[in-house]
Amino acid sequence: TESDRRTVFIALTVISLVGTVLFFLIRKQEDTKAPGDDDSTNEILGESSSARNKMMRAVAAFKKSITLSFTKEMLLLSVTTAYTGLVLTFFSGVYGTCIGAVNRFGSEEKSLIGLSGIFIGVGEILGGGVFGLLSKKSRSGRNPVVMLGILVHFIAFYLIFFNMPNDAPIAPMEGTDQVAYMVPSKEVAMLCSFLLGLGDSCFNTQLLSILGFLYSEDSAPAFAIFKFVQSICAAVAYFYSNYFLLQWQLLIMVLVGFFGTITFFTVEWGAAAALAARGSDYSSI
Repeated sequence: TESDRRTVFIALTVISLVGTVLFFLIRKQEDTKAPGDDDSTNEILGESSSARNKMMRAVAAFKKSITLSFTKEMLLLSVTTAYTGLVLTFFSGVYGTCIGAVNRFGSEEKSLIGLSGIFIGVGEILGGGVFGLLSKKSRSGRNPVVMLGILVHFIAFYLIFFNMPNDAPIAPMEGTDQVAYMVPSKEVAMLCSFLLGLGDSCFNTQLLSILGFLYSEDSAPAFAIFKFVQSICAAVAYFYSNYFLLQWQLLIMVLVGFFGTITFFTVEWGAAAALAARGSDYSSI
């Protein structure tokens, strides 16, 4: 209803404004310089006040991002990042559409879309808490978490393939009465939502971790490339989701996810070897 939509938009607007204000409050302030530090003071003032210098720094950062995107590690990680973009589109847009199009779910089919989003969020929160906050205690590196993520996603894709009709993503407004390889189950559908969120958190936490480790001094360009690749692949997935049957969309994610996991392992092994050559502990990753 109109009142419900208004309530949602007002709530989201207030939350976004509060988040923006809090973001500004946690910014690190510039260190104050002593009166005798004329050179440093003039340099800081020159960089902050000159629009030309700001433009030159922006262009330099853009060139740095382009150069960084063609390095071996970034190219390998781009495959993994592309997979996260495809999965992002699937669980945020396609899967909910599939659930809402299954007429055999009865009168609850539309309400299950919101419930699916809740279970995805629960999986994301659980995975982010366990693999993000507790990862420092692990001495086995990032590969086991990524392996768990791809296995969880493969199980989810398998169950979705058996539970959801193939024409669900492209079904008309009236929905679809077709049946896959089993009678559509609400419980299985919600379980798949949870698994999608859990697996996605495995990939995202470890990708952010390895990017911060490999590019600690070039973190801004590295994360810019990460979001660029992820967003491009999410847009591509949204485009083909209007035309491809469910089985082909699942197949694309399985193939990209498999190769993305292999490329992530390759980069992680390289990082571990570099640490071992310097005599550092692997757990410091």
